[in-house]
Amino acid sequence: MAVQTVTTASASTTTSAAPVDLGPATALSCRECGHRVPLGPVFACEECFGPLEIAYDFSSYDAEELRRRIEAGPASIWRYAPLLPVPADVADKPNLNPGWTKLVKADNLARELGVTGGLYVKDDSGNPTHSFKDRVVAQALEAARAFGFTTLSCSSTGNLAGAVGAAAARAGFRSCVFIPHDLEQGKVVMAAVYGGELVGIDGNYDDVNRFCSELIGDPAGEGWGFVNVNLRPYYGEGSKTLAYEICEQLGWRLPDQLVIPIASGSQFTKIDKGLKELIALGLVEDKPYRLFGAQANGCSPVSAAYKAGHDVVRPQKPDTIAKSLAIGNPADGPYVLDIARRTGGAVEDVTDEEVVAGIRLLARTEGIFAETAGGVTVGVTRKLIENGLLDPTLTTVVLNTGDGLKTLDAVADQGLTATIRPSLESFREAGLA
Repeated sequence: MAVQTVTTASASTTTSAAPVDLGPATALSCRECGHRVPLGPVFACEECFGPLEIAYDFSSYDAEELRRRIEAGPASIWRYAPLLPVPADVADKPNLNPGWTKLVKADNLARELGVTGGLYVKDDSGNPTHSFKDRVVAQALEAARAFGFTTLSCSSTGNLAGAVGAAAARAGFRSCVFIPHDLEQGKVVMAAVYGGELVGIDGNYDDVNRFCSELIGDPAGEGWGFVNVNLRPYYGEGSKTLAYEICEQLGWRLPDQLVIPIASGSQFTKIDKGLKELIALGLVEDKPYRLFGAQANGCSPVSAAYKAGHDVVRPQKPDTIAKSLAIGNPADGPYVLDIARRTGGAVEDVTDEEVVAGIRLLARTEGIFAETAGGVTVGVTRKLIENGLLDPTLTTVVLNTGDGLKTLDAVADQGLTATIRPSLESFREAGLA
């Protein structure tokens, strides 16, 4: 357990020193140059401005003992507390306890797509606010507690706003979150219902994110923990739990292939980090795996860079129904490219029409109503198989990161099959017999 003395209580300045317990986390390490700094609410390297990540000390762990400890843990992400930047008693604190969502063996969908090696859907719509964002917010919340913040905030394309609002309400924090002004109404309502402040910005997500970065550097932002900005190193670790759960639910086995939606790219990179950690710890057998990224054509800067063979991601102006993925300048885009190429995967995109078709296909075959991001992953999976990039004979996991009730407009043309009189005669006349 790492207990450090760090400065706390301000998003923009350091005001006091207090001990902080974040479990096995030992420092923040730059992904680019390796420079290390103490644990604290910072996200960029002071030497090269690269992104900071959590560094751990796992040296004392025995694989079999750790596996037993995890399996005896709670049915939430906190079963993996020994591998996360959280105190050992995290499950006893007031939080939403997300995670341990279903891994659905999707045999019907597999038949439709021609997958013979085993197809699974990791369905994260079962989280408390019905998206995977509950995982990352739960992590950031613990960092906010440790560093003495009083307000929880974020820039969001919708799902994160709801997750922050709910987590803050449960933990007794004030929340104030910022979203593009034109989000789906369902996501606006879900973010507002928890009683925090919800602020629309006249612009797209990248405009919202820039504003939040400015607020962090202003005295008005003192005491604010922005989960995906100054708390981003901790926030990102929540996505590792998807990798942990998938492998444990497969019987402590690595899947051969995963199809992952890309917005900022953080989830994609942290799933890779989680898989590598499981291998290094001896919790799973080391073998190759392939990671595939999925984007909507109307906001596909990473896919475009991958197809062009570029290492730099050129920003795009989003124009897609998949608004939860509509980040035109993804922070982790270059790292997604590196991982996709290193693992033998790819990054692909689909049209809005293919997104809707993916939503309907998953609902019709497996009874899972996905939001537009899930339609993207299903549509991309189909396209990857058709293009010969994804091997249908291998074990494949597709991520659904949110609930379709949040993006009803995408399938709003669905409706009644027929309207009949309450009689058998009318039933037969409608051709329903």
